[in-house]
Amino acid sequence: MKIKYQIVCLCFLFAVSWASTVHAKLHIVATTSDLGDLAKEIGKDKVEVTTIAKPTEDPHFVDAKPGFIMKLNKADILIEGGLQLEIAWLPSLVLSARNQKILPGNPGYVVASSPGIQILEVPSAVTRAAGDLHPYGNPHFMLDPLNGKIVASHICDQLCQIDETNCNDYRDNLKNFIQRLDQKLPEWQKMMEPFRGTKIVAYHKTFPYFAKRFNLNIVGELEPKPGIPPSPSHLNTLIPMMKNEGVKLILIEQFRERKIPEFVSERTGAKIVILPIMVGGQKEVQDYIALFDYTINQIVTALKTKS
Repeated sequence: MKIKYQIVCLCFLFAVSWASTVHAKLHIVATTSDLGDLAKEIGKDKVEVTTIAKPTEDPHFVDAKPGFIMKLNKADILIEGGLQLEIAWLPSLVLSARNQKILPGNPGYVVASSPGIQILEVPSAVTRAAGDLHPYGNPHFMLDPLNGKIVASHICDQLCQIDETNCNDYRDNLKNFIQRLDQKLPEWQKMMEPFRGTKIVAYHKTFPYFAKRFNLNIVGELEPKPGIPPSPSHLNTLIPMMKNEGVKLILIEQFRERKIPEFVSERTGAKIVILPIMVGGQKEVQDYIALFDYTINQIVTALKTKS
């Protein structure tokens, strides 16, 4: 009787363990909050998503805290932007995590800058000369909403590869997300159309994808090269050019210092617009679509006051 009882208990424990495994959520670690938001959009209640970079900090430079290693160790999937956006901090974390599932070449390793994304500003030769942060091209492609669709599709494919049981749900979630994004795009384009060709300057080469999608003309940056601080000699060239070109706006990310943009604004009359570049960067920006709602409203409002 005792043996039968033990067998029943073992069978019950096995069944509970099997059920918990079947219904366990996939653990996803995304390097940035915009990638994390797309993973949530596709995975919904089937996934648990953690992001590493804060939405209010420069994704090129993230403090690699030990706690991130534990998160990566338990991850089923790692989603990174690629194009060496995270090169300064991610490789050491992944190496320390010792998680085979998220290493390159495995289904749990997802690079957002995959085929389908048209990479801008690809140099003729790969170099980090003088500290250039964009040696393989511009990594800020998520600021074009159509690239968001491509990345969401790629994430969906990887989820289906790892979790075939729930693939239909992932496909349905992707379809719903794309429909909502497609409904918003004409609205955004209509708002931006009166300002087609407007000349602007940015702090860093963060906005080329956004500018190309919404027909703004970026004529320069405060940085002489991506990641190189603005220098007096560069500003002495930039300021007269901005005056001659009639530059209307200076776009800066919220984590940038303000002193130099204000100095340039005072001498050119260009209005400073401070923008989040990731989901969660402002309280109003709680998802990927809201990121564009907020950004476009800020730019349109600033340009209307300059007209």
